[in-house]
Parts: sequence; structure tokens; C-alpha cells
Amino acid sequence: MAGSKKEKAVLMLDDGSYYEGFYEGRTIESGGEAVFNTAMNGYQELITDPSYDGQVVVMTYPMIGNYGINDLDFESQNVWVSGLIVKNYAEKFSHHSASKSLAEFVNAFGRPLISGIDTRHVTILLRDGGQLNAYIAPKEAGIAHIRKKLDLLPKMEGLNLVPNVSTALPYEKKVESPEFRVTVIDYGVKLNTLRCLNGLKADVAVAPHNFSKREIMNTEPDGILLSNGPGDPKTMAEEIETLKSLLGERPVFGICLGHQLLSLALGFDTYKLKFGHHGINQPVKNICTGEIEITSQNHGFCVDMLKAGADNAKNTRLTHINLNDNTVEGIKNDELKAFSVQYHPESSPGPRDSRYLFAEFKDLCLNNKK
Repeated sequence: MAGSKKEKAVLMLDDGSYYEGFYEGRTIESGGEAVFNTAMNGYQELITDPSYDGQVVVMTYPMIGNYGINDLDFESQNVWVSGLIVKNYAEKFSHHSASKSLAEFVNAFGRPLISGIDTRHVTILLRDGGQLNAYIAPKEAGIAHIRKKLDLLPKMEGLNLVPNVSTALPYEKKVESPEFRVTVIDYGVKLNTLRCLNGLKADVAVAPHNFSKREIMNTEPDGILLSNGPGDPKTMAEEIETLKSLLGERPVFGICLGHQLLSLALGFDTYKLKFGHHGINQPVKNICTGEIEITSQNHGFCVDMLKAGADNAKNTRLTHINLNDNTVEGIKNDELKAFSVQYHPESSPGPRDSRYLFAEFKDLCLNNKK
């Protein structure tokens, strides 16, 4: 509540550094991998993105919360971030569509929001030294307690988080007069991906991450979309084997984690990035057209195309690169009618430069039906 005395909070990182701030709303302990996000807005979509499961997000933009939370801009029905770190928190939200404050919403899902942290300093630390685990606790808990809790947190590398976020049961999102049908394998899908497909006149069937080839094909797809999601792709051996068996059966489009899983199924490798790409202003070059796209991204792992261990990998070409660090951002295998991108073409939040990829997927699906 505005004007009330706030509980002092501590953010501790793996390297032993810690920062004092204040709880906004409820006093909640939590921890996870610390990542920084460079977006100036879109925090509602960010915190409800399942790809952020297991992560404490540090916002680099200094004022967060000023437009509150509305009833429309959700990417799921949950808050997935382990905690949200801001410099200045706007307790009084002022947007006409807002129904509650950011702190109220985050706290309702058992996640902490703390302010008063030098987020730019934390960002530089993570950028220069690499990602670290972080733990949030009240100051009165004591440094020894916080350190102990922090030491118990698992590392993101080797962590399979998809079972936490994937749907347990299949469901559908249908449209009037559908032109094609897509099965989305849910590794942590964002709602706007389903909206984009529906907007192109696709009936959508959403399948759990552990569906078999037979169960996926029983949904009668014209194309298969591999969604975004959290965690280390190498931990998902069964899902990768399923994808191998699906290649060539129907056109495949992978997004983010789906891109990494498709790459592993094709015979490439993946590795952990130093600090990942988290934000809505990542420049990507489309090698096929020469055009530059400003993209929305959230990932800590990357595809290594230099380590190719199968014929499918040899027949797969690079289509997009990140202009900040030259990492792989897109691949395509024409023979298998499979392609994927590391970033989020559905945006939400972020620019819509890459929405054309959904149209390309539709064309693949329709042409494959002929």
C-alpha cells in the first residue's frame, strides 16, 4: 500500500554480492537464474511468458508498473518469473484499462517484486560475468540464511522445466471457415502464437509436450508448430526422438525452444550462452532477403551449427543471424519442409517485423496439402 512502511529485501547473487531494496506488496522468498531484460514496456506479457519459468528477471528500464495490469495482455494464465527486480516501482498505475497493480498481480501467484535495486549495476555484472543464480529474501532473514537457500538452487544447464509449463491435456482453438489445421506441441506456448495462427484461418490443436508421434498425427495436422518454452533443450531426449520421427511427415515450424529442439533432432548441438538474449530490441539479419528485423527474444541457450552429426544437418542451411553476436537465429531444411527461428515472431511484447514467418508456414502447409 502506498505510504506504508515497506519490508527491507535482499537480492543475493551466486558470486556473493548482494543488494538491499524493498518488497512491493507481500514478503515472499524465491530464487532462480538471474537474467536481465532490456524492454521498456510489456512487463505483463513478460511475466506471464512460460519461457521465464525458473528465472529472476531484472528490468533495465528504471520505472516499472506505471500502467498496471489489464485483463487482456496475458501470454498464459500464470506468473512464471521466480521474481521481478526493478529500480523504481510505480505504485499508482494510471492506464484506463488497468484493473490491478503489478505488485498485486505478481504476489497473487506467490512471486516477489522488489524495488530500490541498482538494476543497471546488476545488469553490467551479469553481462560481463555471465548469468548467476539469485535469491530474494527479507533482510531480517540474515545473510547466512539467504546464502544457504541460494546454494540449494539448481543451475539452468541440465534443467528440464517443460513438464512444469506444458498443458496436461490437449485442447483446441478453432476459427470459422478454417483454411488449414496446425498442431502446436506445447513446450510452454504463448497465447499470442495461437492468436497469430487463428488470425491466418488455422484451426489449432494444442498437444502436451510428451505426446507420441501417433497421438500427434491423430490430431490430423497440416503442419506442426514447436512452441517456445523454458530450460535446457538437451534434457528433452524423448521429445527430440519424437521430432525425429515426425520430420518429413508434415511441415514443421519451431520457435525459440522449439527451434533448439528441431535443431537437435536434425543433428546439431546446443550450448549455454554467457548471458542470453532477453528483450524486445534484438537485431536479426535475414540472410535470404538481406533485411534486418528487430525481434523479441528470451532464451539462454543457442544452436551450434558447427557440430553437425547427421545427414539432415548437412542439408539444413542458416537463414538468420543475430547482429549483436553473430549467433544462429534461424535455420531451414527445404527437403523436410522444416524451419525455425530462435526469436519470437508472435512478439507480444515487441515489434511485429517477423510476423511474416507465420504466413510462410501457412504457405508450406497449404502447398503440402495439394
